[in-house]
Amino acid sequence: MIGIDEFHEILTEVCAELPQDMFDHLHHGVILEEGEKISPHAKNDDLIILGEYSRTGYGNRITIYYGSFVRSFPMEDREFIKEKLRGVVRHEFRHHLENLSGMHGADSLEHEDEVRLKEYIRGE
Repeated sequence: MIGIDEFHEILTEVCAELPQDMFDHLHHGVILEEGEKISPHAKNDDLIILGEYSRTGYGNRITIYYGSFVRSFPMEDREFIKEKLRGVVRHEFRHHLENLSGMHGADSLEHEDEVRLKEYIRGE
């Protein structure tokens, strides 16, 4: 796995690929946390959160967990990590844009994530 400094460089590159207006109302931007995050729904610490979109009274942000990438992809090279990180960042930006548009319900990414979580909990 690459080091956190190189990971941060890649995160910056991936974010630079996005149109600047996608960052509107993302008050705290994209934050890189050094640690890992495990879902509170994990059965055996096996549901690792790579990134998340948060809405609070203090503003919106996207958090990317370096430690979660290290745990999930310990032997992968830079190109693999960049592609995986690109997917996670775009997933979280989709949450952000759907939040701004007021999109909720069966067509939303939030709903898709809830369905996947229920499948995990049921063991599917």
